[in-house]
Amino acid sequence: MTTIAVVTAGLGQPSSTRLLADQLAAATRDALGEAEVTVIELRDIAVDVTNNMLTGFPSPKLAAAISAVTSADALITVTPVFTASYSGLFKSFFDVLDKDALVGKPVLIAATGGTERHSLVLDYQLRPLFAYLRAEVTPTGVYAASSDFGSPSLHDRVRRAGAELADRAAGLRTVAKPADTFVPFEQLLAQ
Repeated sequence: MTTIAVVTAGLGQPSSTRLLADQLAAATRDALGEAEVTVIELRDIAVDVTNNMLTGFPSPKLAAAISAVTSADALITVTPVFTASYSGLFKSFFDVLDKDALVGKPVLIAATGGTERHSLVLDYQLRPLFAYLRAEVTPTGVYAASSDFGSPSLHDRVRRAGAELADRAAGLRTVAKPADTFVPFEQLLAQ
């Protein structure tokens, strides 16, 4: 069975960020037929993330969250927008992952914000972050302003993004990790 990890960085309860995360997980599960979904609420492990950044050692709760993300077949990430970017808690969580942990992993990016003006966070903040981590980001990211919830437009974007992630998760192939040694280009040509 396909496994999906959902990382949500909403701080409130209830949270529009969590609501969007749940909608994306449901759309992905529907497109797959079935999937095992694990939700990681970063608010619940915020102190653990900070302590790991200071000490270099994850708590058992943080280690479980990291394991869920790194072992999943696909990843859904949703952050609120703070000061025109992803939240510090969201970024800190991805900072504590091994730099090769997401290589080749299908990732659906999403964000929530108070107004439509912050929608570019998907392409100017989240895509570059996951490109740096060498994840495979789906073409459709989902941004939801407060006024989007309940709209047919948001529903359509969620379904399209979920289907794209499901397609990538279902076709998941083993991606080679970076080699430990450098092979010069000329040597590769000679082979």
